[in-house]
Amino acid sequence: DPDSGDNGLLLYSLVNNEMNEFDIDENTGQIFTVSVAGKAGTFYLEVQAADQGTGSLMARTTVNVTVDSSSSNNIVVVVLNQKINVVERNLAEVKRVLEDKLAWNVYIVDVHSNEFERKARSSTDVTHVKIVAFGEANQEIPAEDVKRKLREQKGNIEIELEKIFSTSVTAAIEEAPEESATPELIATIVLSVLLACTLIIFLVYVLLTIKRKRKYKQQYLVQKRAEMMEGIANPCATDKNGTLKSLEKPERPND
Repeated sequence: DPDSGDNGLLLYSLVNNEMNEFDIDENTGQIFTVSVAGKAGTFYLEVQAADQGTGSLMARTTVNVTVDSSSSNNIVVVVLNQKINVVERNLAEVKRVLEDKLAWNVYIVDVHSNEFERKARSSTDVTHVKIVAFGEANQEIPAEDVKRKLREQKGNIEIELEKIFSTSVTAAIEEAPEESATPELIATIVLSVLLACTLIIFLVYVLLTIKRKRKYKQQYLVQKRAEMMEGIANPCATDKNGTLKSLEKPERPND
């Protein structure tokens, strides 16, 4: 704004920002995220700029902000038996069918083939379509819920896709392969087992040692008790020369 004073002071704001997913710096107009965790897709923000002069003037514009969900944990891969170039040409229609049958907004993250691009476009009838589904307020739908809905609507989806591709279409869900154990994981498991075995052996050794000591102590006490009982039953004992020796205390002579 070339004006000076209050007429040249612009303040920026977001109009109808009830969800508070984004905010704006009122002085610079810079837009930043507040809470978009678990959300993706395109957000349409209405930005207003107004000067602070008498009879304030204002202007509004719409800013499109796209939040990428390529790192989402709720990506589902739909496998179509069509060439990748054919799918790409009809991607908008594929998206429409999925949204119609799933009753959610669908964001297509990626379209690819496992083969080399040139070969895939000419001969490979397998295309992988990565999608993320969103409910109200652009909240991500859990992947398991999306897979369940895809299975329920599989027949209807394939019928609609056949109308688009003019040929028989199968729409399968790609399941993530089970992760094989890595060498690091195997080494960790082996070390854990060895540590557990060592600990068990040590505990067994400690218990046996305690038990053995208790046994020796009991034997010692039994032996001492037997000696005491023998001394009470036989008040005389022989000295080293074989002479009988009284165990009773000698009487002290009277003074």
